[in-house]
Amino acid sequence: MLRGAAVRAALLRAVRGAPGRAGLGRAVPRAEEDDEEEEEQPAGRVPLYPGHIPTSPLQKALLAAGSACAALWDPYRHDMVAVLGETTGCLALPKLRDRMRNDPEGYRILQERPRIRLSTLDMARLRGLPDGTLGREYVHFLEDNKVSPDTRMPAKFVDDEELAYVIQRYREVHDLMHTLLGMPTNMLGEVVVKWFEAVQTGLPMCVLGAAFGPVRLNARKLQVLATELLPWAVQSGSNASCVLCVYYEQRWEQSVESLREEIGIFSPPSVRV
Repeated sequence: MLRGAAVRAALLRAVRGAPGRAGLGRAVPRAEEDDEEEEEQPAGRVPLYPGHIPTSPLQKALLAAGSACAALWDPYRHDMVAVLGETTGCLALPKLRDRMRNDPEGYRILQERPRIRLSTLDMARLRGLPDGTLGREYVHFLEDNKVSPDTRMPAKFVDDEELAYVIQRYREVHDLMHTLLGMPTNMLGEVVVKWFEAVQTGLPMCVLGAAFGPVRLNARKLQVLATELLPWAVQSGSNASCVLCVYYEQRWEQSVESLREEIGIFSPPSVRV
């Protein structure tokens, strides 16, 4: 039986649905969630960073199962995708952290802990950069797809402060992966990015999305994925250096093409996504 009130709240969201979004049942009232999350943590479990919710292996397993079901039901439930990533990344996250530690640029990122949020971005400056630069194309992506970097949830269930930052960094550079890969946020684009990220990171959440995302594609898009995009995404993911070891905030003026070449990402196929 789950002892943590915040864990119970997360499980409720997994099985009932997020407020205002389709889920497996009714939406949880905002006040109900807040009341549950404000209860005290179980005795003997001390939060390791702001927002951390200590959990046992059993609690993590239940959270992983509930969030996996919710994410498969609605792949745009970003809150459940986030919980799934945290509760199943115990093997992949240390490996990613070690890759960052062993890379000069990655090590600097771990030391300085940059964040990609509207409060840290000079959007006017990025809009003013020439077309083809990383900063300008990133803003194009955000505006064209009506997304914001502020929608990335903070880590809660990772029981290590440094690993929590690693998965936070992964989330915050996800839109930059779309930009570098030239993929939109429709289902086909998300599946392609998930294949690239699965090869790059080994996170079970990425593998699950890559494996089950295609079931929502129609026959034409499945053919495009199988014959064009999937081989390219896997080859690029295998060939590329660790994408978490790039200090993107210092690369805004670099062209997307030169950054792809530097990282080892092949140019996207000329197909309609």
